[in-house]
Amino acid sequence: MGGLVLDLNNIFSFTNIGANIGGRSFPGFPQPTLSTRTFIPPRGAVMIDLAPNDLILIEADPTEFVLVAAFGARGEAAHDALSLLANSNCRLADFDSAPLTSWVKTHGGKSSNTLVTAKVKGGEEPVVLKARASVSAWFIRPVSPLDFVGASGLDTISISHQRALAGGPRLPEPLGDVRDEFTVERGTARSYELRQGEVVQIIDIDGQQCSDFQACRMTGLDTGTELFIEGNATRSMLRRAFPLPGVLDKFYDADLAPLLQVMQDTCGRHDTFGMACNARGYQDSGFPGHLNCSDNISDALASWNVKRRRAWPAVNFFWNTWLDDAHNIQTEESYSRPGDYVAMAALDDLLCVSTACPDDIDPINGWNPTDIHVRIYRPETKIQRAVAYRQKEDSPLRISEESAFHDRLAVLTSQFAPARDLWAPITFPGTGTLGEYWACRTAVTLQDMSGLRKFDVMGPDAELLLQYALTRNIAKLSVWRGTYALMCDKTGAVVDDGTLFRLGPKLFRWCCGSEESGRVLKILADENGWQVRINDMRSALPNLALQGPKSRELLRKIIFTQPHVPSLDQIKWFGVTVARLGDRDGAPFMLSRSGYTGELGYEIFCTKSDALTIWDGLMAAGKEFGIKPMGSAALEIIRIEAGFAAADAEFAAGVDAHEAGLGFAVDLQKADFVGKDALVRNLASPMRRLKGLILGCDDVPAHGAHVFMGERPVGVITSATRSPTLETAIAMARLAVEVAEDGTELEIGMMDGRMKRISARVVPVPFIDPKRERARA
Repeated sequence: MGGLVLDLNNIFSFTNIGANIGGRSFPGFPQPTLSTRTFIPPRGAVMIDLAPNDLILIEADPTEFVLVAAFGARGEAAHDALSLLANSNCRLADFDSAPLTSWVKTHGGKSSNTLVTAKVKGGEEPVVLKARASVSAWFIRPVSPLDFVGASGLDTISISHQRALAGGPRLPEPLGDVRDEFTVERGTARSYELRQGEVVQIIDIDGQQCSDFQACRMTGLDTGTELFIEGNATRSMLRRAFPLPGVLDKFYDADLAPLLQVMQDTCGRHDTFGMACNARGYQDSGFPGHLNCSDNISDALASWNVKRRRAWPAVNFFWNTWLDDAHNIQTEESYSRPGDYVAMAALDDLLCVSTACPDDIDPINGWNPTDIHVRIYRPETKIQRAVAYRQKEDSPLRISEESAFHDRLAVLTSQFAPARDLWAPITFPGTGTLGEYWACRTAVTLQDMSGLRKFDVMGPDAELLLQYALTRNIAKLSVWRGTYALMCDKTGAVVDDGTLFRLGPKLFRWCCGSEESGRVLKILADENGWQVRINDMRSALPNLALQGPKSRELLRKIIFTQPHVPSLDQIKWFGVTVARLGDRDGAPFMLSRSGYTGELGYEIFCTKSDALTIWDGLMAAGKEFGIKPMGSAALEIIRIEAGFAAADAEFAAGVDAHEAGLGFAVDLQKADFVGKDALVRNLASPMRRLKGLILGCDDVPAHGAHVFMGERPVGVITSATRSPTLETAIAMARLAVEVAEDGTELEIGMMDGRMKRISARVVPVPFIDPKRERARA
């Protein structure tokens, strides 16, 4: 077990005992408390604070290992607290060590170029550690910067933390310095004060429990002025249904003044401004006298002389409602899981009230009302804005993180939105979306694209796997070349798209949009017994897009390549090489001639530790060329003009590759690949085609709007924008083949498709540069 001291009171093998940790069931353990599971990326380090009797489950492939560094409260080594033998030295250069070294320094520890650790080897069975005392444990996955390509596995190392059983509620770790906390028992409500700058965290302890919330400005309460959260005001100010961390993150009162800012939300699904349940609703359902949240709220606020109400409007946290196609309100069990929460910062001194809903006559609370827990954090607590991200519905929660380039982005914009598990800039106010657009068209732009997923596929059967999984003929792909390809399911529907680069005879890098790619590759490899490793690079490989007609001139100033790899001028469209910044000792990165703009451009992939150095080098060299940072808003305009498909837009469930306009990326001459039979069949008798529409006005239709010929719908809008180059609105649409000929005049329905129509003419895509001559330049 890699140097473990085998104290049977602290280290367990799951052959003889069990648990339910990280979503896995192991009979024999008592019912656990809240458990969290974290995957460690290559060059990653995860820190977990452990209390006495907490358990850690380490799952790793037999070829992998984890290094564990344990520290006490003063930064001193404390491996004994985990019954570990410190028997391995780790270089700080071999992982992204800045957070760890900063933590050690803050806690009074000594810094060094190496770290004393315990080495835990992977195996067929998980290894469990039990904390003897309070300890801060760092779990490290080292990879040398020179060998970061292909140095780890697809979710092959995970750490699960199970907190010790206790008599109190099961709760997530505190976010900072707690001033007060309390449990709102089911069927009750509690009022409390928030001072300006404090953060309230409302926690669903057991999951699927609605919690009604209201807040009122303290100023004016003594004179009877009650300024509570107002639903219509909030919706009007945000122009969206619900505030979430990011740009549109506030709750407003009737005077249009903000009361609270949403900092973190791990559920993301709430009914924003319904009424709290009330006596009338239960009476009409045949339950007179039933406990209800409105009366509970009035009772909780009575001591503040707040006017009693028969029904309280409220923010209904964790309540799952929606409108069906007939505009009827529907409800079902909540999406919230045990430990999900919403954290909000007070923007003024507030009076708040939270309930634990008593509803047990419908699915609102999963038919089983439970408790809600409330924590209040002091104003000096720094809580990062974040949302929850799950790869799948049942996947472990991951809080959105700042990308490796965030320190440079944050000084240029405050407008960020979650891109999977990372914050990505929407636009940069100093330039503006249109300024970024024109910089990409006429000069050069730099964009953080770290939200892309990257999988390294290597081994004797790597080509065999990719040949079967992807629609292109991978056998024709030379080393240092790339190709755009699709991954389809058996029906021919596109699972994911991306660019595949061949870095060696048995080494490939698949850069794509979704984690589903990794799952599909692993399933296919396992089903066929192929010898291949699939390495999920996760946050270990942040990347930038350098796009625009002057991108090559910029790169000529700053990159160095060795003679055994292609030089900058030798990289043709979809070519790839390995380069360094400045000279042979500069920061290394992978450079590909690819992008999502249709312009001449490149993509740069590097380690986290070199990210800021590379950003600074590119921005400094780009000044003479008018370089601008670019956000997602400008990219969306350019993407549509270039006719590039996007997930959940041009391709989605039930839409095959041809209907998504991606037939050019399907090689039906290949012997076999997943989805080929369906694509051959559908190509013989297509029903829909992806086409462009020129609208002749500036009205931009919404995704999903119907396209009409006369009174009959004949297609749907998949993406639309206003084109600055064409000076008109444009759209991509999936049309019936009978109306898909170029030049056909159609109409786009707005206002339910009947009250307003926009004229549209069918055209080919892409709208600009149809032969991709700019990208090939």
